[in-house]
Amino acid sequence: MREVSTIGIDIAKSVFQVHGINAVGDVVIRRKLRRSEVEEFFKRLPACLIGIEACASGHYWARTLIDMGHDVKLMPAAYVKPYVKRQKNDAADAEAICEAVQRPTMRFVPVKSEEQQGVLMLHRARELLVRQKTMLINALRAHLAELGIVARLGVMGVRDLVALVEETDQCEVPEIVQRALLPLCDQLRHVQEKIVEMDRQILEWHRSNALSQRLETIPGIGPVTASAIAATITDVSSFHSGRQLAAWIGLVPRQSSSGGKERLGRITRQGDPYIRRLLVIGATAVLRFSRKSKAASTQWAARLLERKPAKVAAVALANKMARIAWALMTKQTSFRTVTG
Repeated sequence: MREVSTIGIDIAKSVFQVHGINAVGDVVIRRKLRRSEVEEFFKRLPACLIGIEACASGHYWARTLIDMGHDVKLMPAAYVKPYVKRQKNDAADAEAICEAVQRPTMRFVPVKSEEQQGVLMLHRARELLVRQKTMLINALRAHLAELGIVARLGVMGVRDLVALVEETDQCEVPEIVQRALLPLCDQLRHVQEKIVEMDRQILEWHRSNALSQRLETIPGIGPVTASAIAATITDVSSFHSGRQLAAWIGLVPRQSSSGGKERLGRITRQGDPYIRRLLVIGATAVLRFSRKSKAASTQWAARLLERKPAKVAAVALANKMARIAWALMTKQTSFRTVTG
């Protein structure tokens, strides 16, 4: 126990597997722990390097072990997989983690604080409610279309349908249909209220965070996108350039190059899909108004739109927004608009 220098932990819901080696690489610990035994086990160990996969509860255990004095590194599970030998089981996974955490070229995931995880939970919960809202609207439109009732697109069309269902003396909708669709209308109203409340909480955190406010100055980035980036990217120094950040988000072409010949395909779509989607949505909004703006950044987007399809231009602009975000986070400045 005193000789251990590096440990790999395969975390789970109830059973944890520990694999530890000494300074020369000899195995000194290979043990299975119950969840209730983990903290007491590591309290007895001297400070050492501990590797954990960045999966569910990984940040919690990283914070817990850091408080005990250990040096904890989180790694993407995809980067650990190549070190698994033959059959996959908890012991083999822990050994692979122990091996991977020692690699000098390994990329690590910064440990998030409870506040950052809380903000991201707000975003995830809001995203779930938005999906539920879309499902309810689609169901309401589809059911009423069976009766030949079709409303216009957008928010006003949904309001018209809800008013039609809730109207007690409206003869267009049979009573049995009203009884079926009234719960959907009530649920839709409740979900919308919760989304508005979460938007308020996200905006409140955004206004209290200096980095998030600086990111909002970038065209196409609002409080939701800015707060998501600020809470997700805890250590911008782990990205050596803006292109690395854009690649991490998945906004760069997939490469299949060999023999000195470059072959570029579609975007990789790796990294965080939520931030990527927000950036593309923001870029689409910028493109919509690019022809009327005199700012140099939007004029660049307008010229690109003349040569490329709208979706390609939106992804290219989202890539540029990610690079600008990296520059602002690195230099701790705000975006300055230059008129052309």
